Amino acid sequence: MKVRSLKKDKVNVITLGCSKNLVDSEVLMGQLRANEFDVAHESDKDDSNIIIVNTCGFIDNAKQESIDTILRYADAKEAGQIDKLYVTGCLSQRYKDSLEAEIPQVDAYFGTLELPRLLKTLEADYKHELIGERLLTTPSHYAYFKIAEGCNRPCSFCAIPLMRGKHVDRPIEDLVKEAKRLAGMGTKELILIAQDLTYYGLQQYGERKLADLLRNLSDVEGIEWIRMQYAYPSQFPMEVFDVMAERDNICKYLDMPLQHISDNMLKTMRRGISKRRTIELVDSIRQRVPDIALRTTLIAGHPGETDQDFQELYDWVEETRFDRLGIFAYSHEDNTHSYTLEDNVPEEVKQERADAIMELQQGISVELNEEKVGKTYKVLFDRKESGYFVGRTQYDSPEVDNEVLVPADSNYVRLGDFANVKITDSSDFDLYGEVVA
Repeated sequence: MKVRSLKKDKVNVITLGCSKNLVDSEVLMGQLRANEFDVAHESDKDDSNIIIVNTCGFIDNAKQESIDTILRYADAKEAGQIDKLYVTGCLSQRYKDSLEAEIPQVDAYFGTLELPRLLKTLEADYKHELIGERLLTTPSHYAYFKIAEGCNRPCSFCAIPLMRGKHVDRPIEDLVKEAKRLAGMGTKELILIAQDLTYYGLQQYGERKLADLLRNLSDVEGIEWIRMQYAYPSQFPMEVFDVMAERDNICKYLDMPLQHISDNMLKTMRRGISKRRTIELVDSIRQRVPDIALRTTLIAGHPGETDQDFQELYDWVEETRFDRLGIFAYSHEDNTHSYTLEDNVPEEVKQERADAIMELQQGISVELNEEKVGKTYKVLFDRKESGYFVGRTQYDSPEVDNEVLVPADSNYVRLGDFANVKITDSSDFDLYGEVVA
């Protein structure tokens, strides 16, 4: 008599959106692995019978990518290629009722804070003792490090509080414990992320504690770089830069989305800061840490943006010369304050303005990179690709900033490790060099 063998469940987790979503997927995967599930992240193989899509619901393009991904796996389920399909994350949090009606092939939808319920649905236990543990999807030498969840800011254009809730800090002792665990796994770089880094401490301790957190993390043995992303400009805790100057393992790098510069738009966007204070903040940061690399993000075409407002933005970008810059064409998001305003900038004008800023920034990037030729930098190497070892300086975050390329025949490069590199050539977004002793 032939006995039918039971196939063990294998879960494939698909992550869309930002690095904060990636951390959520890593935590989910860590819990599944602890429950003895066979789990993969974005596997190309067709051997997973359970798919979990961790969605993004930030702007129109991201929402469409999430919907397209859900539909692709819904088709696969109908074709009998997978058994179960679950959807979690920001899109699911924001539009759960609509998604359930429109895509009923999905077995269950979950919000951003429903990990225990998701695990229960999979007949897995939520293991409290694993809080802070996760299965890294990045190369082991760097990890995104979420220090808080949610956001209390009232920005007119942003739907993140609708999807992520109010700001909640993670305690310093828990973060230090996680940093030590990561260091023990070979992690050398922590990339601090949150919806708003600069708010850290107010919810948990009643005062801003980002500087204290940085000091505690910089004491963790094995952590050689600590990088800050997503810092809000209003009421910035300037003592952070004292710590940056004191500690060699805190990167001279700050990602601070400023969104605009005209007072008209800053007020309309409800940013809580003026043009004068923004300029003073940038000047003060550069005075305190002269070699800091500043990255920012802007929005073009927000309701009410006039030609004069945009010209102010353009002139300010030209004058300020950010090391890194990204810009979004405004997306009219329902249930935000901006959605009550007339979306009165035509789509083609939004894109033209965004393109003009990026063309300007490309020229600035070329000039700034040319200034690096002949200088030597400490480089952390991430991967090998197209005949090169590819790495980054302390002034560059993964995926969004400059990369340093060294010929693959170099005998002094090991992936996941540091080497000193003299820059020999440059382009707008790449630096080329040779390893020096």
